Amino acid sequence: MTTSAQSFKWSGVMPAITTQLTASDDVDFSAVVRHAVWMIDEGCDGIVIGGSLGEGQSLTTDEKVELWRSISAALRGRAPVIAAIGAASTHGACLLAQYAANAGCAGLMVLPPYVHSGDEREAIAHIESVARVTNLPVMVYNNPQAYRADFSAASLAAMAMRQSNIRAVKDSTGDVRRIKQLAQLVRSGDAPSDLAIFVGLDDVVPSGVAAGAQGWIAGLANALPAASVELWKLAVAAQTDSQSAKIRAAEVDSAFLPLLLMDTLPDFVQRIKLVQAFVGRGEERVRSPRLALEPDVRDACIQITRTALERLAQLGISTSLSTFNSQESSER
Repeated sequence: MTTSAQSFKWSGVMPAITTQLTASDDVDFSAVVRHAVWMIDEGCDGIVIGGSLGEGQSLTTDEKVELWRSISAALRGRAPVIAAIGAASTHGACLLAQYAANAGCAGLMVLPPYVHSGDEREAIAHIESVARVTNLPVMVYNNPQAYRADFSAASLAAMAMRQSNIRAVKDSTGDVRRIKQLAQLVRSGDAPSDLAIFVGLDDVVPSGVAAGAQGWIAGLANALPAASVELWKLAVAAQTDSQSAKIRAAEVDSAFLPLLLMDTLPDFVQRIKLVQAFVGRGEERVRSPRLALEPDVRDACIQITRTALERLAQLGISTSLSTFNSQESSER
């Protein structure tokens, strides 16, 4: 079990794994475990479990614990398993954090409280309370669109200075200026020198890296992990390498972007699961209150997926073109 806040490096591509479901609406634990192992085999650097893309708000505590335990056991330390900690109360979130530590997780991604948005003072108190109940390293998840609480760069830096195991920030504001502001605080010594900043939305990877991000909590990596890793490496290389490297990164990002933009939409879970199904790496099923995509939206997503995969393949990027039947029922 990993327990030290310094025992792994927060960096690279860490997919927020989707939660595969059976036809009877149960979590398909074996499928999720296989999927996690495959993404690490494809070059990803860690796995985040039970976040927004993982339908964490629709999972029971027992389901979360079993996902954390089974994936940690399957990976056997090859890559960090990060538990997304979201609850309506601080007490409930603290309990989940303790369960995650006992299940073998290497770190926590702590969300603001569900339902009660409150003010920044209350959200900060919630995050710091959860961070204190274990010595696992913590990533603070800043997603004001989804959870209403919005942490300024200065507040994030101050939290990390006060609470030594706050080691990373996931920025899902979609505004790369926020990444740049936090990176400047790190460089100036107003935040810990090893505080890692992660891009939280798929469509801002190159600009996020240019602004100072060290990692990416990725969505489309569930379907295209090797392509996601290659995009990340190209974005990093473009900061220091030749003009040709910058051109190559821009070409790949342009081809990938129609898929990456799916991560920014309200029905991103359904869309990303559909892309997984298209490449033969999962099922489309989602748990209510989410519903399957409307047929016309689903057909449009399939066409976007097919076109983007063809463009990526033309660039020599690893993809899985599928014989997926766009006419079959989304209840498959």
